[in-house]
Amino acid sequence: MAFDRLVRFQDDEGKIRYGNVPYEFPSDGINGTKLQILKGDLSSGFSKGDGTATVKKLLCPLETTPIMPCIGLNYGQHAKEADLPIATYPVVFQKPADALTGPYDDVFIHVDAQSKLDYEGELTVVIGKDGKNIPEDKALEYVLGYTAGNDVSARNFQLPPNSGGQFGYAKSFDGFAPIGPCIVSTSIIPDPQQLDYVTKVNGEVRQKTHTSDMIWNIKQIIAHLSRGTTLRKGTAIMTGTPSGVGLFLKDGFLKDGDVVEVSVTGIGAIKNRMVYEK
Repeated sequence: MAFDRLVRFQDDEGKIRYGNVPYEFPSDGINGTKLQILKGDLSSGFSKGDGTATVKKLLCPLETTPIMPCIGLNYGQHAKEADLPIATYPVVFQKPADALTGPYDDVFIHVDAQSKLDYEGELTVVIGKDGKNIPEDKALEYVLGYTAGNDVSARNFQLPPNSGGQFGYAKSFDGFAPIGPCIVSTSIIPDPQQLDYVTKVNGEVRQKTHTSDMIWNIKQIIAHLSRGTTLRKGTAIMTGTPSGVGLFLKDGFLKDGDVVEVSVTGIGAIKNRMVYEK
């Protein structure tokens, strides 16, 4: 895959393109920047295209995804704040493709999902080729790259007694998985267990962690998810959130208009405003 930081964008002529960002992603985005165009897609691979194009709007780096497996309770400090035991195997739930949205897009919240709306900043792994029964020592060979994500969660549909503690429905509304701003290649991030990331709400730090606090590392997650199951290219895996979620803070839930920012070392930041529907 011939890119450093893969982006998908709309240019000033309205065309949807892929491009390469060869430098550290700026915190204020890249609108108005000229980028080298990339040919290809996730299925065929990417190569250098002809010429450049100007970024009018940065889009979700994935046009779609086969599925979004998500890992719950995967940071030691988060397990402590939740006062929950660590299971033998990772907690796994899934988001549908329509949960994907762009790095700076508004997230529209259904009226029934507003009472206990929460954020979960997460390192997200994008799979680059199909694989099944992938051994841990080969797992990173199947990674296209890494991006930042927010596992938006309607806790009122998750917490007992309302839903018996299930995860999937509460986290699967349209737009509940913003990711981006780019997919960073494995040549730039060779070790995903050496990353810092921060989640902010309206500029206030809520989560701050290092990926070394993961209970199951990226290799183990990929091996587990591919056990007897084909992981398709383009699959986006949200790998768990650290301590500091709104659920365990006084007045920590998100309100209408709140902006959630998730920034990861070497990847950049997503910023999404929560918009309550009426």
